[in-house]
Amino acid sequence: MTTKPMSRRTVLRGIGAAISLPWLEAMGPLTNWAAGAGAAKAAPNRMAFLYVPNGKNMAEWTPKTEGGDFELSPILQPLAPVRDDVLVLTGLTADMARPNGDGGGDHARALTAFLTGVQPHKTEGANIRAAITADQVAAARLADETLLPSLEIGCEAGNMAGGCDAGYSCVYVSTMAWRSATQPLPKEVNPKQVFERLFGAGADGQRAQRDDVRKSVLDFVREDTGDLRRQLGIGDQRKLDEYFSAVRDIEQRIARAEKMPVPKAPDMAKPAGIPASYPEHLRLMCDLMVLAFQADIARVCTFVLSNEASNKTYPFIDVPEMHHELSHHDRNPAKLAKLSTVNKFHVSQLAYLLTRLQAIKEGDGTLLDHCMIAYGSGNSDGNAHNHDDLPILLAGKGCGTIKGGRHIRYRKETPLNNLWVAMLDRMKVDVQKLGDSTGSLPGLSG
Repeated sequence: MTTKPMSRRTVLRGIGAAISLPWLEAMGPLTNWAAGAGAAKAAPNRMAFLYVPNGKNMAEWTPKTEGGDFELSPILQPLAPVRDDVLVLTGLTADMARPNGDGGGDHARALTAFLTGVQPHKTEGANIRAAITADQVAAARLADETLLPSLEIGCEAGNMAGGCDAGYSCVYVSTMAWRSATQPLPKEVNPKQVFERLFGAGADGQRAQRDDVRKSVLDFVREDTGDLRRQLGIGDQRKLDEYFSAVRDIEQRIARAEKMPVPKAPDMAKPAGIPASYPEHLRLMCDLMVLAFQADIARVCTFVLSNEASNKTYPFIDVPEMHHELSHHDRNPAKLAKLSTVNKFHVSQLAYLLTRLQAIKEGDGTLLDHCMIAYGSGNSDGNAHNHDDLPILLAGKGCGTIKGGRHIRYRKETPLNNLWVAMLDRMKVDVQKLGDSTGSLPGLSG
């Protein structure tokens, strides 16, 4: 007897709660996107863009040799466990982050031009203007395939009005995703709110009901879960347990974070649910992204680790100085060393995300095999506010369309947006031009 495969869109429901499921064997086989039309079912490709501000210590970032035999530079050392899944891309440029007659404001332009490839309109008023970002091009085309078209997250709140950088609106230094030229998408920095968006809390009264009795979202789908288990084999039951454990773990961590003392912030009150620890905040957000991809709730994500021109301090890695101030190092060896420490810390968070994705089996590979994770900054040397030779990484196999473990050096002034066009193509989103792109970036598949 032939058993009909379970739908990939199966959702467990309870009182004011809904949980999408990861891929299970009962849903039928998954194959790489590159397998073509003859495959029974293709694993979905995902894309994420992680942004870090203020440039890098480029001498400690850029590998000295090219090709597959390159050695990881000092800043990139945390990526050693996932080296073969990472491309280091050198030579890409964000020309629209340059002044181009607009004077100061390199930080605002760096973040806004990163995914748009256009020069933002210089204003501190409401007449902001940029362009649709690469992530939202994908989200618009894939909106009918997932519960959420995209996910916008970050770990540093930012104003959506007022001036923040030499005549540029604060929107430009804190917002990465734009749905249209005039519609920026603010990021969510509260992990509790991200969790609620992913798994749903129902009406406000239902959310309050669940909080009052201190129950997990998992408790409200227990009956549905029992019915599901009776349909699954041992392997799928184990996978379901691992997935629910990850959901439960994040719920518990968010609950703990709400009880922790919030550090004094004279300029801005911290929203409830945000961990006092920045490293814990970063990893919670990474874990939420993993869950969103694993359950196929969203296939597109932007993650701003901290805002452009951020003056965040890093005392937990012995760097009490402000990040932006350190980026203006004037070649001072002590400042450069501390800047490298901050840069390496951020890369270690990327390494954490990639190892989490790599540990999750999906079809004939891993979740990382079915992802494209771009990481970088719209500034290279923060001291000079350079926007060429950007520090860019691309991780994941893109469903068999990307070959990692290499350092590729491109011709000077190659538009960064050529990379986004190449990634969109791998999402089956055909875009002839995006911002200042001149074509699809070659060489990613080896």
